[in-house]
Amino acid sequence: MRIRALAIRIIRQFVRDKRTLALLFLAPLLILTLMKLVFNGNTVEPRIGAVQLPAAIVERLEASDAEVSSFDDFEAAEAAMKDGDLDAVLSFTEGKPAIELEGSDPSTNKMVLLLLQRMMGADMPAAAPTVSYLHGSEEMSSFDNFGPVLIGFFSFFFVFMLAGVSFLRERTSGTLERLLATPIRRFEVVLGYLSGFGLFTLLQAALIAWYAIDILGLYMDGSIWLVLMMNLLLSLTALTLGTLLSSFASNEFQIIQFIPLVVVPQVFFSGLFNLDAMTPWLQNLSTIMPLYYGADAMRGIMIRGEGWSDIQVDVYVLIGFSVVFALLNMLALKKHRAI
Repeated sequence: MRIRALAIRIIRQFVRDKRTLALLFLAPLLILTLMKLVFNGNTVEPRIGAVQLPAAIVERLEASDAEVSSFDDFEAAEAAMKDGDLDAVLSFTEGKPAIELEGSDPSTNKMVLLLLQRMMGADMPAAAPTVSYLHGSEEMSSFDNFGPVLIGFFSFFFVFMLAGVSFLRERTSGTLERLLATPIRRFEVVLGYLSGFGLFTLLQAALIAWYAIDILGLYMDGSIWLVLMMNLLLSLTALTLGTLLSSFASNEFQIIQFIPLVVVPQVFFSGLFNLDAMTPWLQNLSTIMPLYYGADAMRGIMIRGEGWSDIQVDVYVLIGFSVVFALLNMLALKKHRAI
């Protein structure tokens, strides 16, 4: 009888909590759908720049499912590769084939080399191509490629949890209500909490970046200060987003419910998986994901040695996300007290 009564109480609790029920049944379907769309997308075709190559070789490259662009000189092809439009440049130097790889993605490097060597092996079996790298090197591992994304993801995830749970406890313990009973204004409350939590996010962002680069030996070609700045901005975005969403949660369990809806989808669009393999409408979803901008800048700094001029758009977007989330948080505080 007691077991039955306990079971009925649990069932009634779940039935009354519509959000938990929706998460229980719909969140797994959402994640599975995203995984199907991400991993079952289009086949990625290597983009190769052909510098004054004979028409027969260009036709053979295109027949090998490569996307070929012809150039009159090597400098123009290399500039296109620096802009991210090519994965490799194929040319001939003193009668010998020369391949320059973009180099930031080891899996793409292998795919291009396999395609070119198979094609040349059939046409020119005696010609061994000279291989060089625009970024990275042949020793670059897969971890060096997705490590910058993981730095951003772990900073984002743990700060999101810290901010969400901590701000929620301020409400459930009555601290926030007592604070709002004073003449303090809502923007002062938000900025005060952001400053307090921000100190720990700053320390965490610096610790993660230092450990990944100096201890784990992650490939690093750019400025460590830019890496720290991007990691801090990403943490600030997670901080403002976590405090905002905590306003719509009643307990810690409901904060955790936001993870599969807010954090997990960002992993799929962060660059950890090849976005070019997704359909165009799905790629557009990455533009509303803060982690996409942070990971893009981190990868650019650490692998391609990019500077301020290359990452400033990502910086402005992350600042914009933080400002919008903070403003929305001020509006959300209205339900606790209108000042």
